[in-house]
Amino acid sequence: MLDLLAILTFPTAVHYKAVMDEKMIGFIAGDRRTREKVGWVTTVGVLPEFRKQGVATALMQVCETGLAMPKIRLCVRRTNLNAQNLYIQLGYHQIDVWKQYYAGQEDALVFEKEIS
Repeated sequence: MLDLLAILTFPTAVHYKAVMDEKMIGFIAGDRRTREKVGWVTTVGVLPEFRKQGVATALMQVCETGLAMPKIRLCVRRTNLNAQNLYIQLGYHQIDVWKQYYAGQEDALVFEKEIS
């Protein structure tokens, strides 16, 4: 809960939602690390019935623009192959592994994209 409050209230945060027929179907948030010149996508989600329809791609693109940083990074569960494939299609590549990052001791793969 505190993580969500931080995402929505930090002055360096950006957040966007995808809406269809007045219903929120997706959400994304990110945080600017201006000293490091890096933006972090901190969370992204799309309702299951709206996946594979371009919603996550659109959210990622608007978040990258909103972060306005030369590099964008994100973490993804090692087992979330669908998300990894999306990030690779969007130009991200893996740069690190954070061991036992997630609940259940699952590793996080750290991905990065350079914005031109």
